[in-house]
Amino acid sequence: MTPRLTFHRVALLAMLLLFAAFFLTPLYVMLSTSLKSMDEVRTGTLLSLPATPNLQAWAKAWSQACTGTDCGGLQPFFMNSVWMVLPAVGVSTLIGAVNGYVLSKWRFRGSEFMFALLLFGVFMPMQVVLLPMSQVLGWLGLASSIWGLMLVHVIAGIPSTTLFFRNYHVGLPDELIKAAMLDGAGFWQIFWRIVLPLSTPIIVVTLIWQFTNIWNDFLYGVVFSGADSKPITVGLNNLANTSSSVKEYNVDMAAALIAALPTLVVYVLAGKYFVRGLTAGAVKG
Repeated sequence: MTPRLTFHRVALLAMLLLFAAFFLTPLYVMLSTSLKSMDEVRTGTLLSLPATPNLQAWAKAWSQACTGTDCGGLQPFFMNSVWMVLPAVGVSTLIGAVNGYVLSKWRFRGSEFMFALLLFGVFMPMQVVLLPMSQVLGWLGLASSIWGLMLVHVIAGIPSTTLFFRNYHVGLPDELIKAAMLDGAGFWQIFWRIVLPLSTPIIVVTLIWQFTNIWNDFLYGVVFSGADSKPITVGLNNLANTSSSVKEYNVDMAAALIAALPTLVVYVLAGKYFVRGLTAGAVKG
């Protein structure tokens, strides 16, 4: 290895470490602050390590912190998000898989126009649908409920999931579909037994994408939820903005980490599959 090549590798490594430190510093500050007592927060520095780490701030953020007039912590908001996110992610992913299958392998007159209309939904501002969606939820009797919020996220996610699956399914060999049809397989048999098993990479990408978008959403959560159906993002906002005699920064930091923990866990456990899915065709076509 030449000295010039060694210098370039060291410089590249140093630059990467610098960028990593820059992006991870806020996370470090949040984590260290959440493990400190308020006395230590006041007397210490922002980057100092906790002298006696403890989880009291986490416990208070979870079950005792005030979010407006209620002082039950983030637990009910967290569970609302769980009950809303899991079905919304599953249903929107399944609908996107079927749409992508139809628009790529069972094309019909006007299918490209329909795909263009669905694609328009990817770029449409979310604020545009607030009023009409509120009216629809009112007509259906789902206003201010977890089910209504779940329906909103399913509808909002269909354009993106359809785009992902359609672009991926275009790359699947048409000969597989034709051979299955010659063997007597129907529309759904081909989908469940051939297309879906071959779509594992894009399924992982779509699940992670949808989970992250829905879990982190604030606009739909604050507009379409009621008093008993607010998601974790709304609860976190209420907690941070609830005025008290003493501002407990350690509790706020712990609450923010609790709200972000599911998405962090998903990316840590499945991040490499997300990248593999993208390179396998999620953005192809």
